[in-house]
Amino acid sequence: VPPTDCVTLVSLLLPAAAVAVYKQWIPNTNFETASNWDKGRVPCASDVVHFEKDKVVSVFVRSPHTLMDMYLPLNGELVLASGAGFAAFDGSWDPGCDSGATVRFADTEHHAWFDPTLWQAVSPGGELEPGGRTFSVDEERVPCRYDDVIFQPETSFRVNVDSSRQVIHLRSISLMGQELSSPEAWAGYLRGPSAPLQFHGNGTLQVTGTGCPDKSGCACGNAPDGHRICTALLRAPGRQCPAPACQSPLQPLGHCCRVCGATISLDFTPDFDLQKYRDRLVQAVLSQYTGVRMAISKVHKAQTFLGVVPRSSTPLIQIVLIDDEAGVQTGTAAEQMAADIMEDIAQHGEALGISSGKMEVATGSTFSRQVGSHALSRITAGTVLGLLFSLLLLGGILFLHRKGKLR
Repeated sequence: VPPTDCVTLVSLLLPAAAVAVYKQWIPNTNFETASNWDKGRVPCASDVVHFEKDKVVSVFVRSPHTLMDMYLPLNGELVLASGAGFAAFDGSWDPGCDSGATVRFADTEHHAWFDPTLWQAVSPGGELEPGGRTFSVDEERVPCRYDDVIFQPETSFRVNVDSSRQVIHLRSISLMGQELSSPEAWAGYLRGPSAPLQFHGNGTLQVTGTGCPDKSGCACGNAPDGHRICTALLRAPGRQCPAPACQSPLQPLGHCCRVCGATISLDFTPDFDLQKYRDRLVQAVLSQYTGVRMAISKVHKAQTFLGVVPRSSTPLIQIVLIDDEAGVQTGTAAEQMAADIMEDIAQHGEALGISSGKMEVATGSTFSRQVGSHALSRITAGTVLGLLFSLLLLGGILFLHRKGKLR
């Protein structure tokens, strides 16, 4: 049970360098993957293998196979591992293969780059990251501008990169065990025979070789394709947004579904370090709330004129807190943690590079509402002085107008 008293946070001496994010593509088009065949099994000796002639495909073959017959596509490739290959069936009886069926390779055109369910966070070596207490909003589950992308070694794949952007920027791409981390290396790969079989669609992937240059973090950059991400995430049966257990749930920026819990929006100064602050929250606050999960990242909030006309966007740090409470308790643990964070901002915000913070909550017993905000005194004083100056200017104009000196 989380403590009810506000937690006093201590400064943590943690490395300031931004941590690289690795995202690995899950599907493959390997010959030995059972789900890639319409019969749900790998073809055996007495089967006839059938690739649709008009389907473009790249298929990695790990081992030797004996087949009755095989129909190949007009445009495709078979990538053979050492020792892999195909031989004609000699008619001998195979106890594990007496069907003699036609086995068709599945359609690979529907695997979309912007489907969050087809990506997973991994370590630099490709191992799955352990399930933790932090998560990413849906737009950030797909590779972001400064992320490293991994396609597993000894696998083939085909991915649709349709996008609302002409170019999709990435830090690096690893495929077939080779890391391509410079524009020149990536351009050379695109000129090879495999790239057109692996990537299709109107978008173009571009490797930059550079990480996020800003210690306050970098926005993911997937907002222009947010609609593609949400469509891909929610189109399959059983993937619809769950019905929120709270009234007027919150809609975090970059997230497809509304949530119960709390969100905090932070304005920051040049001194703010996102990685240090994330580590601070995880170690000093999140660890005390066993049922709460947290997402934190830089996002851009659209600004409008008079609430209608789009004007610009403002960068801010968004913290999303959700919990596993149920019923009227839904969101209450997240609300308590958010209150602790706001209290810490009130005490240490200036030292952390945080100029102001705003909290909103939606729980099972309350409507969504703004329940607290904090701005450093220097910001508040500046705002007050600005208002006083404006009033004095307006008063001077009215005075001159009444005296007839200003028309």
